Amino acid sequence: MSVPDAIPIRHEPDYRTSTIGRWRGGQFFASVTAAFPEGWSGDDWESQKRWCAVLHQFDETGRHLNSRIQFTGTTADGEKKAISAARRLLAEWLDALPERQYQDIAIAPFSVRFEGALFGLVLEEEEEEEGDDADGVWAEFYPDGLGFYAPWDGCYDT
Repeated sequence: MSVPDAIPIRHEPDYRTSTIGRWRGGQFFASVTAAFPEGWSGDDWESQKRWCAVLHQFDETGRHLNSRIQFTGTTADGEKKAISAARRLLAEWLDALPERQYQDIAIAPFSVRFEGALFGLVLEEEEEEEGDDADGVWAEFYPDGLGFYAPWDGCYDT
C-alpha cells in the first residue's frame, strides 16, 4: 500500500492527539512536547530536554502553511514549570483560532527546524530483509514520537 499524499491522523480526546482539528483557515496539529537538539550526546540530558508549545497549521488539503513554536524551559529549569508555561501558551494560541473544532485531520509530510531540533511529519523507510514483504515505510511525527503506517487509518504507535 502506497503512502497517501495526506496522512490521516485520528483525533483522540484526552490523549496524544487531543489538540488537532480544523479551523476557518484549514487544519492544525498542536501539542506540548519536549525536543532534543539533533546530535546531542546524551550527556546532561536534563538541560538538553527543551519543552515547547507547538502549533502547526495546514490548508484544507493538508499542505503545511506555518509552524509556531516557542521554547518554555528545560527539564533542568523545572519540568513542571516548563510544561505548565507551554500549556498556557498553547491554550492562548488555540483560543485564537476562529471556528476551531477538534477532529480527525489529514496532512502532508513536512519538516521545520527550531533551535536545532526537527519538528514535522517525516517519511521514514527501513531496509527490507530478504523475504520481507512489508512496505517498510511509515511517517514519524517529530519530536512527539508518533508513528503512522499502513493501512493509513489515522492510528499511531508511540
